[in-house]
Amino acid sequence: MSEVVFEPVYKEIFPFWEKISAGDREYICQNSYMIAYPKGKNIHDGSECSGVILVRSGSLRLYLMSDEGKDITLYRLHRGDLCMLSASCVLDAITFDVFIDAEEDSECCVIGGPAFAAVSERNPDIRIFALETAVSRFSDVMWVMQQILFMSMDKRLAIFLADESARIGADTITLTHGQIARYIGSAREVVSRMLKYFASEGIVEVSRGGVKILDKKRLRKLAL
Repeated sequence: MSEVVFEPVYKEIFPFWEKISAGDREYICQNSYMIAYPKGKNIHDGSECSGVILVRSGSLRLYLMSDEGKDITLYRLHRGDLCMLSASCVLDAITFDVFIDAEEDSECCVIGGPAFAAVSERNPDIRIFALETAVSRFSDVMWVMQQILFMSMDKRLAIFLADESARIGADTITLTHGQIARYIGSAREVVSRMLKYFASEGIVEVSRGGVKILDKKRLRKLAL
């Protein structure tokens, strides 16, 4: 992807783009590159500044991992979403390690962390944008924590299925039980048992192809 192509992309997504100098705009473009990540690839392990990531296609999962290897999904990024938590050299207030995996074959536009940090040092508008972008995601993180700490398993699963169906615009959710478990912070066995219960109640149909929602009204009622 050439410099010429990066310019219109950044002009559309960055509110500060026209406020910074032509030299800084050129510098950011020169330090940008496209990367294709295969499904399952770890993109960021928290140990270095991977840069600012813009998802062009596919899906990424951000999560925290305990010393014992257990992980909790914070949120997912899809086409058009921007990740600032991978740029620790830009946001020095972020002191915890975030891991990022490609959940499916994904193509991302990445701005080198040191380059973005250098330009942001000269432009307060960029630092404000970076902080606002990161803070906006913390509402998603708090929602995840609220579900894990205070909601029953059937409600958490119902919320996820309803939200995912609305996001993809389809009744069939082509995810494995293990993937669903990772997204809602549970164990695969627990998710399988709850899906079996939902199926026995006629709310969903479970197959090798995924989970098909049969009764949206009852699913929404469980999610309330």
